[in-house]
Amino acid sequence: MRNTKASKTLRAALLITATSALLAVGHAATGTPVTASTESTQAVSNTLTVGQQAIIPIAALAAAGDIERLNVALNQGLSAGLTVNEVKEVLVQLYAYAGFPRSLNALGELMKVVDARKQRGINDPVGALPSRAAPKGDALLAAGTANQTKLSGGPVKGALFDFAPAADEYLKTHLFGDIFERDNLDWHSRELATVGMISALPGAESQLQAHMRISINVGLTAPQLQQLVGVLKEHVGDANAQRASDALNRHLASQPSR
Repeated sequence: MRNTKASKTLRAALLITATSALLAVGHAATGTPVTASTESTQAVSNTLTVGQQAIIPIAALAAAGDIERLNVALNQGLSAGLTVNEVKEVLVQLYAYAGFPRSLNALGELMKVVDARKQRGINDPVGALPSRAAPKGDALLAAGTANQTKLSGGPVKGALFDFAPAADEYLKTHLFGDIFERDNLDWHSRELATVGMISALPGAESQLQAHMRISINVGLTAPQLQQLVGVLKEHVGDANAQRASDALNRHLASQPSR
């Protein structure tokens, strides 16, 4: 019953606001994704695009390992205009938050969905690959550190990373370097995916709150993140939505009054 309702809701969401439609048309016209460097030049919107909305259940259900419902979300996301490579990027990024088993299983399901759609005569756009190769060695560490600092709003330090410096290096090189240097998925979308993923992980509330802060740092608005909560509630489940809502509310409450 939930899947039927979710499908109707996503179809209805195709009637998005004019601002979101213009952004989507611009994306299609240029044939290139919006990168972190260009996001700041866009007018602030309080509404997620249909593609952005579609990323959220894909990420959350993949992180939960709910393959049956992920199949539905993948079909809906591709029908909503996500390219195969955009979805692939989300599911590759998943390994950093939910592990390689969930990531590989979700990628395998995406392969099946794309093949099944081709057999039905649906040729989904493949989409762009990264425009540049990721740096290597010290250059990768430097790029990852710069990305982490920009996303977090300042250098990331602490006793935990002094205690386990390998974890600090892996975060900077693998996650914020290898993954966030891939520019065929913009940082808005990567953070929406990350919040969706962590919403499926009970016990990761502090990380979820941190990524609410990061989401706002990269330009997502509080109304957009509230809409994310609504998407989780409608397409994934109440528990995911509650965790995300609580994290967003804690972050907003921690901000100084203006």
